Amino acid sequence: MTGMQILIVIAVIGFVIYQQLAGQALRGKRVVLLPVILTVIGFSDLHANAGSHLKPADVVCLALGAAGSIAIGLAFGAITHLEARNGSLWAKMPVRGLWLWLAMAGWRGIVYLTATIVHAPVAASSATLLFTLGLNRLAQAAVIVPRAMAKGIPFAPEKDGKVFMADKFQRGASFAPFSARFAEQRDVPNDHDYEQDAVPARRNRP
Repeated sequence: MTGMQILIVIAVIGFVIYQQLAGQALRGKRVVLLPVILTVIGFSDLHANAGSHLKPADVVCLALGAAGSIAIGLAFGAITHLEARNGSLWAKMPVRGLWLWLAMAGWRGIVYLTATIVHAPVAASSATLLFTLGLNRLAQAAVIVPRAMAKGIPFAPEKDGKVFMADKFQRGASFAPFSARFAEQRDVPNDHDYEQDAVPARRNRP
């Protein structure tokens, strides 16, 4: 990865942090498909740099880096505030989420030092940046999407006006009223129940 590519990755991360803190409407393709694209590009870049020189130490360090990125991504998805605005999904990361970004940078530093000590040049290279960032965003999406579906809040419309995964959210929304009606019917007694309770009371009067 060239110096320009590293600067681009840093700029992308900075822009993502700004949007997370400011809050934004979430489009499905950006939440789900963009991380997939980043991961594929990162893996291709990693494979191109590694070639046939991938050592067992590289594999171990890459696995450690990926595990940490995924774990932090799951935490991102868990702490992100989700709500409906104008009928669409809106998200905002609390300020304490900056600690997760620091944790991600710290974990990257730990993996880099470990890879340098055990002579794993591929894992210590900058070629892993896009790959681990893509995994991190994918892990966040794996938490945010089920949370949004449970709330029945669809993604914001794409530029063409269509809503990504709209059918999934419609199924969840149609099930929610049924569950509410079932709970209401179960918890609220009907007139027949009141009549049955009143009969023994009348019989027991002196």
